[in-house]
Amino acid sequence: MSTPAASDAPSQTQTEWDAPLRVGGHTLTSRLIVGTGRYETMEEMRQSLDQSGATCVTVAVRRERLYAPSGENILDFLDLDRYTLLPNTAGCFNAVDAVRAARLGREILTTLGNPGANWVKLEVLGDSKTLLPDPVETLAACRELVADGFSVLCYTSDDPVIARRLKELGAASVMPAGSPIGSGQGLLNPNNLRIILEYLKQDDPHYPVIVDAGVGTASDVSEAFELGADGVLLNTAIAHARDPVLMASAMKHAAIAGRQAYLAGRIPKRLYGTASSPVEGVISTRPYGAASRSTEK
Repeated sequence: MSTPAASDAPSQTQTEWDAPLRVGGHTLTSRLIVGTGRYETMEEMRQSLDQSGATCVTVAVRRERLYAPSGENILDFLDLDRYTLLPNTAGCFNAVDAVRAARLGREILTTLGNPGANWVKLEVLGDSKTLLPDPVETLAACRELVADGFSVLCYTSDDPVIARRLKELGAASVMPAGSPIGSGQGLLNPNNLRIILEYLKQDDPHYPVIVDAGVGTASDVSEAFELGADGVLLNTAIAHARDPVLMASAMKHAAIAGRQAYLAGRIPKRLYGTASSPVEGVISTRPYGAASRSTEK
């Protein structure tokens, strides 16, 4: 067998973008984490998850089961051999309720033998209108859940100070919001996200930062990855799209494109243009500048 040409070998960046995401003791082959709520039907959810390419899906803990809004048990529609479940504490407005929901999710998934039993997406909201996180209650819940042995993936605002404190408490991943949950506004404050990435990765470059909430379309996913985010969690942007299954496919490709673009490195933005073709030996002269001026007197 002949040796492949050097150009056929994968580059370092090709290997990096294709590398799995490691977070909370889990290895995810897709960098998208997709929610299971707000779909019109369970079949639509199933098809959308399939097209997204996600290997981890997040589910809200409700009492003794994992319910869809219709009252059906989501677990009846998920391939538990394919997906790692990430229980979340959606709908909790204080640390006590969030810790209780997390422990309940652990019991359910332990019974099922699902590998997602010992991690949780922590979400403690401040109010029901903005759905922004309550920083005080979030810090309290994170502290208790980490002490209880959970790998905590922590939803938070785009405040770099709170993000750093959550990491210091032992959060397995900090998940800053791009914008309010379900708003579809995209990344409202990319500069704060850049600061969070700088702070959390300064001495720990492999620490996973996952953008969570506010995604409206595929370009928002690409932007998050181009900033350097390690993953994106989204739900409403797929579930409420005109064609959720098609949007799920778009999100998958956007994640790949954004990650590749980040690793490849974009060119710097310049005020003036730079010719992409050589200028030496051209027939015509430049329309402006000293080189185009006649030397005749």
